[in-house]
Amino acid sequence: MSATTTPARPSQLSTALARDRLGVAAVVFFVMSAAAPLTVVAGVVPTGLAVTGLTAISIAFLAVAVVLAVFAVGYVAMARHIANAGAFYAYISQGLGRPLGVGAAWVALLAYNSFQLASYGGFGAIASPLFADWFGVDVQWWVIALVAWALVAVLGVRDVAVNGKVLATLLVAEIVLVVVFSFADLAAPTFEASSAPLNPGSLVGTGAGALLVMAVTGFVGFEQSVVFSEESRDPRRTVPRATYIAVALIAVLYGFSAWAMISASGGQAVERAGTEGPELFFNLASARLGGTAIHLGHALFLTSLIAAMISFHNIIARYTFSLGREGVLPRAFGRTVPGTGAPKNGSLAQSALGLVAILVYAVMGWDPLVQLFFWGGTTGGIGVLVLITVTSVAVIGYFARNPHGEDVWHRLGAPAIGTVLLLVMTYLALTNIATLFGVEPGSKPTWVVPLAYAVLTLAGVAWALILRRTRPTVYEGIGLGARSAATYSFTEAIR
Repeated sequence: MSATTTPARPSQLSTALARDRLGVAAVVFFVMSAAAPLTVVAGVVPTGLAVTGLTAISIAFLAVAVVLAVFAVGYVAMARHIANAGAFYAYISQGLGRPLGVGAAWVALLAYNSFQLASYGGFGAIASPLFADWFGVDVQWWVIALVAWALVAVLGVRDVAVNGKVLATLLVAEIVLVVVFSFADLAAPTFEASSAPLNPGSLVGTGAGALLVMAVTGFVGFEQSVVFSEESRDPRRTVPRATYIAVALIAVLYGFSAWAMISASGGQAVERAGTEGPELFFNLASARLGGTAIHLGHALFLTSLIAAMISFHNIIARYTFSLGREGVLPRAFGRTVPGTGAPKNGSLAQSALGLVAILVYAVMGWDPLVQLFFWGGTTGGIGVLVLITVTSVAVIGYFARNPHGEDVWHRLGAPAIGTVLLLVMTYLALTNIATLFGVEPGSKPTWVVPLAYAVLTLAGVAWALILRRTRPTVYEGIGLGARSAATYSFTEAIR
């Protein structure tokens, strides 16, 4: 470097996320908020009952929890060796190769954005009739969705700890409400203890794949503990604890609540879900809890969706940040704001996409509840299931080359078992995709969604190969996180 070179002006941005901001409880709040307990119990379960006609959802939640707990053994073991906000992207890059890692990153962005955009549709569609009931005001769903969008956009560029406090408050309230309403279901006059939600035979019969993807959708966010590893206190302890606590809480809460709701329907769960939709959860408890409790439940249902929006927004922003920091996306996305450590540009990009999606659905007159909320959530669930499966294989690949520091169970035994179980789940999901979307076989969603993921994967692989040929320094840094940014900065400095 020349002695006469003018020193660069101090940047107002950095390539590091804020460190030591999140403990176990805070990470669990982020994970559980993405899982959105009240949204799943009151929204996804009744909608899924109506669309698929399948009632064995409780056993599906428990089965998925067992599979994810086995998967998490190797997943969190890898987290002890790789701390990267890119999570799946980083692990697949290090375990199965950089090209497939970039392909996985593209898939992750589509999957998580599907969840995020779905939340806007669900919020607007559910809030609109509630506002008419509460305030006598007829407001279009997209207007309400835009208000929620603005709130999420503002929080997205704030300190992650601020987001954590907001999520903690909302999450505790909605969990308490789900538990209270579920116990009220036990005292409903139509309650008949049903064995259908707990029938293990349903996991291998017709529509089993649809059930399992519905259940996986309820767990989406559990992998977020690793996404926040760079911002956690003592991530080697925080990440595993938060992951296992979240999986256990989600399984128990969802399994019990779904069973109570279906049993309280007196054998008419599918029929009532078809006519009442998300209101089924509230209607069943109304006789015991009264109108005030139901209004509170509706309000918390809306805040549950907001919490999910905030959480998914943070995941997407950090994935985008990770890719930008390593040069896979433009470097501008790999910058954070000093002081808050917020990945500002990634957050703004996601906000822009959310705004476009809301406006397009409004202009086209598409159904925000089915075509955005349910289909979007289902699309995201399929993508995350595929990512988890590939990541499980990547764990085996990584520890085959780096066997030190972990015992055989963590580096091979659990990952191998988890991979087999996840492959079965993925196969069932893809072969039951028509049932899952509630459409005829061969309809657009049954082939458009898998095709979109396939195309994105191939595009990501192709882009990685282009980087290998044209920008070898960037290619070598794929999946390395902060080390990649440091290498790039050093290379630029000596030019």
